[in-house]
Amino acid sequence: MKYRKLGKTGLEVSQLSFGASSLGSVFRNTEDREAVKTVHAALDAGINYIDVSPYYGLTKAETVLGRAIQEVPRDKYLLSTKAGRYGADVFDFSAKRIVKSLEESLTRLHTDYVDILFLHDIEFVPAQIIFDEAIPTLKLLKQQGKIRHTGICGLPVELFEYMLPKVEVDAIISYCHYSLNDTSLLQLLPLIESQEVGLVNASPLSMGLLSSRGTPEWHPASRTLKDTCKEAAEFCAANGTDIAKLAVQFSVSKESIPTTLVSTANPVNIEKNAKWVDEPIDAELLKAIQDILAPVLNETWVSGRQEYNTRLRIEGKLNS
Repeated sequence: MKYRKLGKTGLEVSQLSFGASSLGSVFRNTEDREAVKTVHAALDAGINYIDVSPYYGLTKAETVLGRAIQEVPRDKYLLSTKAGRYGADVFDFSAKRIVKSLEESLTRLHTDYVDILFLHDIEFVPAQIIFDEAIPTLKLLKQQGKIRHTGICGLPVELFEYMLPKVEVDAIISYCHYSLNDTSLLQLLPLIESQEVGLVNASPLSMGLLSSRGTPEWHPASRTLKDTCKEAAEFCAANGTDIAKLAVQFSVSKESIPTTLVSTANPVNIEKNAKWVDEPIDAELLKAIQDILAPVLNETWVSGRQEYNTRLRIEGKLNS
């Protein structure tokens, strides 16, 4: 496992990190004991950064993660959680709620600080709320020592293009934009690097698009995108490889992207993922898969307010 510096935070994060959403039974019903074992297996495999949110499983993910890390010395892992999103359509980025949310998270996680607090999916609310209340609250919590670093997260790349020149944050989480089927995160790298913002890439499987099981029905991708990704997965299977392996290897291979979050509640799966990153990527297979996915490269979907999706609509790379 390699470790890379997370922007100006100075934190050294494992190239593969653990997204704890699965612990909240977000993708399937999970057994808490197995979920706890998964966290320990991730740490044993060299993963040192864990991300969670009260939104995942409506606090279940934080609760289960708290049980797991309660048994681990605090200096053995880096931890981030989020504030602002509490349900599919429940958002509150007021100062009062962010402060209360963090206190609740710290209790569930059995710790007195988190390394990063992210504002969760800020594209769903007017930017002025983020400017006037949310960001100042993060800075106050940082001054108080309850969080070490500040961050924002969301889906549209345009969100960060708009926000980063206007707000000062230490890190961002971008998801579904550096994977086999979508590399649009690359266009953001010059801005990120110029501001020394820590970059966390998430969902190398594009929320299940790159899966041999097929894409879940709820996935917002277009039918064409789903079918093309399924074709890629079947091609990998026919060549004796799980597309998940190729996807994880591809996403962690970019040196300028410090870490990539993967999520599972199965200890065998996280051990397997960790081993994959140390194995050489099959360049010939990668080229074949990229050729299959080329017609849908960088196709995405609407998330949040319209202004964050304008450029993609103009370019014809947005399905709605």
